[in-house]
Amino acid sequence: MTATAIVTGGAGFIGSHLVDALLERGEEVLVIDDLSAGRSSIVNDRAQLRVLDIVDRDALQAAIEQARPKAVYHLAAQASVTASVADPQRDLLVNVLGTLNVVQAASRVDAPLVFTSTGGALYGDQAPRPTSEQWIPQPLSPYGASKWAAEAYVSTWSLSSGVPHAVCRLGNVYGPRQSPHGEAGVVAIFSHHIHSGRAPTIYGHGTPTRDYVYVSDVVDALIACSGRPGTFNIGTGLETDVLTLWSELARISGAQITPELADLRPGELQHSRLDISLAERQLAWRPRVEIADGLALTYSALQAEFEASEQVAR
Repeated sequence: MTATAIVTGGAGFIGSHLVDALLERGEEVLVIDDLSAGRSSIVNDRAQLRVLDIVDRDALQAAIEQARPKAVYHLAAQASVTASVADPQRDLLVNVLGTLNVVQAASRVDAPLVFTSTGGALYGDQAPRPTSEQWIPQPLSPYGASKWAAEAYVSTWSLSSGVPHAVCRLGNVYGPRQSPHGEAGVVAIFSHHIHSGRAPTIYGHGTPTRDYVYVSDVVDALIACSGRPGTFNIGTGLETDVLTLWSELARISGAQITPELADLRPGELQHSRLDISLAERQLAWRPRVEIADGLALTYSALQAEFEASEQVAR
């Protein structure tokens, strides 16, 4: 089983879009995913899928050594803030030990690695906005802490091995294929509530802000990072509050639904906005999709996905 690129978490939301883009570039892609959150149905038929847990070091190492890729994109993660608060040991196991396993295996075959970290959950509420990569992280949750620890291993192995690994600190990514079942994808969650005619619960009373970035822009940045060492913020440099996000989706859909407002949950961030100037300078990358356009594209795609899923269920 050979491949020019490996994508861990390639059966997930961002990973599946990355797989598509790599295939379009002529790459042979191996997806490694344990399918605990990902879906095999969204993995491109032209990619190979290996169902494997990144915590299983020996199996992971064997798969990567057999494939001998030219690049590794590491997206597999425990990505829920509230789940990290409820079970920090599992969060650490997947996000820290799992990442160490991936970076060790990638370094053994001299493959540059791109690691997807987090922006807002890492920097904390005291960070200036927009926040640059120079700000010392002050994570509010075990999830943020585990991503920071994982970053350290990626950087350490890059320095010691000479293989150019990169870290991408992502803003709040949204787009087609995002699951509405969970907490991380508020655009998908809101879209699903509109589809089913139910009022969503908006935490923080609608005031928290995030740097929302469309998935195709993130994919472009990840590909641009491969073989380029360093840590890069990947967002838009803009922030949108949650109530405005809901209002825009309601306008797009024509929904007449009043959301329920509630306090923030433990570990959740109040505000986030990323300084993306380093990525602009060093990667020649800029986000291209404005949020109004991205929300319209996402809402339309997700409604089709929800309807297709309901047809299958029938």
